[in-house]
Amino acid sequence: MNLLVNITSTALTVAAAADLWMVFSRDLMMLQQNSYRNERYTRWFNQTGESTSLGRIFCCIGLLFLLIHHIPFIAGAAVAIIITVWQFCSLRAKKYKKPLVWTPRAKRIFATSWILAAVPVAIFWTLYGRWTSGITLMAILVLSPLFMLLANLLLRPIEARINRRYYNEAARILASMPGLKVIGITGSYGKTSTKHYLFRILQEQFPTTMTPGSFNTPMGVIRTIREHLRPYDEVFICEMGAKNIGDIKEICDLVHPWAGIVTAVGEQHLESFKTIENVQRTKFELIDALPSDGLAVVNNDFPKVADRAVKNVECRRYAVANPEGADFTATDIRYTPDGTEFTIHDNNNGNDITLSTKLVGECNISNLMAAVIIALKLGMPVDKIKYAVARIEQVEHRLNIKRVPGGITIIDDAFNSNPQGSRMALDVLSRMTQGKRIIITPGMIELGALQTQANEELGRHAAKCADIAIIVGHYNREALLKGLASGPISEDNIHAVDTFNEAQSLLQTLSSPGDTVLYENDLPDTFK
Repeated sequence: MNLLVNITSTALTVAAAADLWMVFSRDLMMLQQNSYRNERYTRWFNQTGESTSLGRIFCCIGLLFLLIHHIPFIAGAAVAIIITVWQFCSLRAKKYKKPLVWTPRAKRIFATSWILAAVPVAIFWTLYGRWTSGITLMAILVLSPLFMLLANLLLRPIEARINRRYYNEAARILASMPGLKVIGITGSYGKTSTKHYLFRILQEQFPTTMTPGSFNTPMGVIRTIREHLRPYDEVFICEMGAKNIGDIKEICDLVHPWAGIVTAVGEQHLESFKTIENVQRTKFELIDALPSDGLAVVNNDFPKVADRAVKNVECRRYAVANPEGADFTATDIRYTPDGTEFTIHDNNNGNDITLSTKLVGECNISNLMAAVIIALKLGMPVDKIKYAVARIEQVEHRLNIKRVPGGITIIDDAFNSNPQGSRMALDVLSRMTQGKRIIITPGMIELGALQTQANEELGRHAAKCADIAIIVGHYNREALLKGLASGPISEDNIHAVDTFNEAQSLLQTLSSPGDTVLYENDLPDTFK
């Protein structure tokens, strides 16, 4: 009997340890997606119902079977083994939109979590015998986020020292390039597209480097400087993201921008900023950091940009929808089968530049205007600007239009939806007159107190612009359905599904050649 108990105990230990590897990996992935910030990870954990997930509940059940004296240990261990094997296989098979990136920091946190987990296992082994190791691991499976949070907390001094070393190295690189023009770009939305457009234009004349992807945090900027900035570069385009007051100032203190673009001040990230005034204050940290001989380029289409005075530096304001008070405006906008033609009018000297682009939507015209203003300030010839603008490709997942086999047009606006951008995307959808117009969306996130209101408005606007609406997930479902109920979309053409896979299956039964499908936002793994 003792031999059977030992074999069962060993099997439980192995199964629980393997399962813990997968659980720690997922916990770390979510911590990484929450910027390694314990408070944000904790908020995610509490708000998404992760504390009562099916896997965690089953692990609690398995632990109870092991601890109840009236249940034989072998029987309890058998139940626990089945649960851990099931959870291991489920997590191993699961696909994530943004999987864990095994950075050096992630590896350090993962290793520290295992060291912390080994402590209680060793203690109970010493006190009560090795048969307790499997039971202890089952308890750690239930409490795994606490080990991850503690590991992250213990490593903070080490991470701060490492980051400071990288910071100093990046600062030395920038100091060795006194002629480098640093152009900062920030905004509640539109900054990544503007960065790509400006990069493509400036490349026609200047050796230029930009922050890749969404490398818009201090460490992302530092990594770009250390790994991508070239000694002969003349321009460095630096995207600056923020979720808290002071985030952009931190980046500016390192890169010392010469020019800055504020693409928008809106409701994005209100959950962390709390008020629109805090968003405005943070975005304009970029403008406040500019030198007296620099240039501020700001988007007057947003009230909280238009009403913010800029006195420390030359300021050029641009607008598409609200031209009053703007230095540059977009006129004669014409959508064609090949994209868009429009004119940028300089209200100060009366000059016009007529441009053709493959891009569509007012948001893209606005982003192009900001890039063109910077290019003109740097002395680029108009012909080179026109040439570059005509060859700019659509940025993936940002109002990207493509045709797929079967005669269906896809409008891919799946990246980080916001109230302004979603309205523009729906306006583009409404202009599609051939076939049915279909929207697939989980709604918008990180809007704080405006979350419900903004998604209701999205639903109302979708009801006017789309013939069929497919709502994905539960996070914003109630608000979106309430907005859609206002019509004129038919109730029979409103569908709610749990996952994007279900939405894709449903789409296959609803769509036909000539239809247009708008994908508006794609929630990250941290939302359900």
